[in-house]
Amino acid sequence: MPPPTPAPRSPGPALELLVHGVGGTTPQDMLTDPRTVRVTGDTTAAIYRRSADVDAEQHPERYRDKPIAEAYCWSNLTSGNGSRALWLVLLPFMVINLAHWMRPTARRRPRAIRLYGVLVRLIALSLTVLLTAAACEVALDLTAWQCAGVAACSDKRSWLGFLSAEQGGWWSQPGRRLALAALVPAALVGLLWFLSNRTWSAYESQRPLTETDPDDDEGDDGPAPAAEPVRPAPGPDRKVPSGPRRLARTLAAPADIPSTSSTRDDGRHAESTHHAPQATPFGRTTGLSGQALGRPGFWYGRRLVARLRAAHTAAGFLTVAAAVSEAAARHDRAVAGPVAPLLGRLIEGALALGLVVVLWVVCRRGRSERRLDNRLDRAVISWLPGAALALLVLAAVHAAWSRPGWTSSGRLPGDTTLFRAVSVTEGVLVVLLAAISLYLYRRCPEPRTVLRGLGGPAVAMLACALGGVMTGGVAQRVADWLDGPGSPGMGRSALIEGPPVLLSWQASVIPVLLALLLVPGAVLGLRTWLAARRLEPVVDAEYGERFPDPSRTKRIARIRATAALTDAAPRVVGIVSGATLFLGAGAVAGSWATGEVPGLALDGSGPFLESVAEAAQSTGSWLIGFGFLVFVACGRRAYRDASARRTIGILWDVGTFWPRAAHPFAPPCYAERAVPDLASRMSGWTGRTRGRLVISGHSQGSVLAASAVWQLPARTRSRVALLTYGSPIERLYGRWFPAYFGAGQLHGLHRSVHCWRNLWRATDPIGGEIRLGEESGPEVDRGPLRDPLVYGRTPEHPLPEPVLGHSDYQADPVFAEERAALLERLDPVLPQQAEPVGEDVRAVPGGPPDTAG
Repeated sequence: MPPPTPAPRSPGPALELLVHGVGGTTPQDMLTDPRTVRVTGDTTAAIYRRSADVDAEQHPERYRDKPIAEAYCWSNLTSGNGSRALWLVLLPFMVINLAHWMRPTARRRPRAIRLYGVLVRLIALSLTVLLTAAACEVALDLTAWQCAGVAACSDKRSWLGFLSAEQGGWWSQPGRRLALAALVPAALVGLLWFLSNRTWSAYESQRPLTETDPDDDEGDDGPAPAAEPVRPAPGPDRKVPSGPRRLARTLAAPADIPSTSSTRDDGRHAESTHHAPQATPFGRTTGLSGQALGRPGFWYGRRLVARLRAAHTAAGFLTVAAAVSEAAARHDRAVAGPVAPLLGRLIEGALALGLVVVLWVVCRRGRSERRLDNRLDRAVISWLPGAALALLVLAAVHAAWSRPGWTSSGRLPGDTTLFRAVSVTEGVLVVLLAAISLYLYRRCPEPRTVLRGLGGPAVAMLACALGGVMTGGVAQRVADWLDGPGSPGMGRSALIEGPPVLLSWQASVIPVLLALLLVPGAVLGLRTWLAARRLEPVVDAEYGERFPDPSRTKRIARIRATAALTDAAPRVVGIVSGATLFLGAGAVAGSWATGEVPGLALDGSGPFLESVAEAAQSTGSWLIGFGFLVFVACGRRAYRDASARRTIGILWDVGTFWPRAAHPFAPPCYAERAVPDLASRMSGWTGRTRGRLVISGHSQGSVLAASAVWQLPARTRSRVALLTYGSPIERLYGRWFPAYFGAGQLHGLHRSVHCWRNLWRATDPIGGEIRLGEESGPEVDRGPLRDPLVYGRTPEHPLPEPVLGHSDYQADPVFAEERAALLERLDPVLPQQAEPVGEDVRAVPGGPPDTAG
């Protein structure tokens, strides 16, 4: 037998597209060259090259042994100017948006999936109402109603003099004070609308580079239709069509997408090489049509965000209108005066109707992803916020009408009811969300899913808790500031009544929650210490040192054991969320039953319980206020300090990857810009040069890289290899977002992409394995990589090598080795001529299988 003819080397160039991870970096650091040039993009996100590589495509002879390097820098999408520090206030909105994407994997359960999305959007709406209610509590209740109505409080603050009831001015009537104070929460709602509209124009308006499809009239909270299976090659018991049918099928197969298949003994379809799926008429692959991240409209949520922005803005204005009008309406019904009670009832009816319309808008439509949805609901966007604002103006005029003899005392009427209703509603919605999640998980269980499908409800509970802490923190601090030496609600030397009793009960459970967390914290610490002790002999055996250094060994083992704590995070989140739910329910029940703060509610129950209740209330009030002050201080420091702003940007890198599907006031999704950018670059470069491309992503950049590959058409994907390192794709995203990065979706990505390699370390607390197994074809994972590279001093490494953990994967020689191997796999092979008509063949045209994968 003559030796086989070697496959020719690719005459085209090779490109390595680097994508950085969280926190960002400079193009100079990514390309290891101080001289870089922006190739395409703007100051927000751009692609850079070394100055010497600008005309690399015109000189391919220079790059026979190395690829052209490009760096995609997207850090300014999340950590730009100082105003981004104000996004800290939006943290609860960002967290509830994450809960939307954490639903379990489900098949053929569209109604349950839509119900899951509706429940999350309703919880998000309650957070907007809660934030607005907090602003109303500070401005309307504590300041305009309580402090301005008490001479001892208003006399100490000159800026409240014109509102003081003692001075008898035009603004001294309670209704007029409320109407003026309503400007503060209304301005807050208007600011949120402005920020959301501004980011909506900058982020959601970036259309992906994809084919134009007709608009989709149906909301798409449910899954896409089931993906068509990849057409198997004929096995021993299957004949290839002969004659014209076979010739037509041969000509229809894309020439640049080689694929070979075989049939296993157990009847399952096995694929080798890049497992190319069929191409659709629009250039996409049927193998990925069932993957949500590959849908044309996934990274284009402009319509839904516009609808939700209008609904949440209207809900905020309606909340302010209710707080203003409730006190005046109750006074008119209790005392005969110049204003007819009917007007107050009409306003209350209009508010109830507005609430129904807002709920209808929020529940009516979810995301539309299967096609690019370019429509906007003009009537909802234009009329709903304006109508709510007009109703607020009407309520303010109604409250400001002259009512001689009206005085303010106690707390603002209806304020306690509003906070109680929001808290109960959030608890009920979280419980319903948990029930739906369990239902979906049991229909399609995946062992790696966190908390058995309850990750979404747990995170939603945390979002509600964050909203409650921020709300209570603002109210408690302002009440302490206005109240003088007394404690709000305790009645001893207190100038004002203070915030609603429920907020004091919620603050009191914080010390209890922290005490409960000491137990799992101690357990995790003990387990980490024991794991580090068990790893010490493993480390010594791995490096094979004759005389190991005990301190060096302990440090490496401790870092490995600490990195494994990431896998214990779901349990901690579950414990915190469950405890928060039960303690919150107890706080609502206690405030409802007693109507007093905990320090007074347990009077007469014994010295011990009395002291515990007073200590919990004062400590909780201090903690919640201290937390709010730390929050403000961090935002102020980040506004002025670029390094602190960069640290906050890391939080947004992780939390704002997903589109705004639940809350329109959440920080914008940077992936709606980054993923189309990467997909467009890969499609444009491979189409223009016919060259090979490796997209190389670190950490969060690997998630962006995989998402961009999902968006590629089949012809482009056949010329692209995927290299990930320090990647959280499976360890974090696969477990927390199983419907989008679960095992089935990752298997589909591996089958569709030409080749994929993943590098990971045992010392990395973020990155990990992809865990696809042999049944998916060629192995993806390589690791754990040795970290540190050497144990002690060597001639090649005279100084001690650091433990790199999550950083500097490119410093490992394995990185260059795997990149070269991927480029080798991308080399095209000789096209195979068509078999004579009527013969049985086992592969579509495109060449023999690449057994290297």
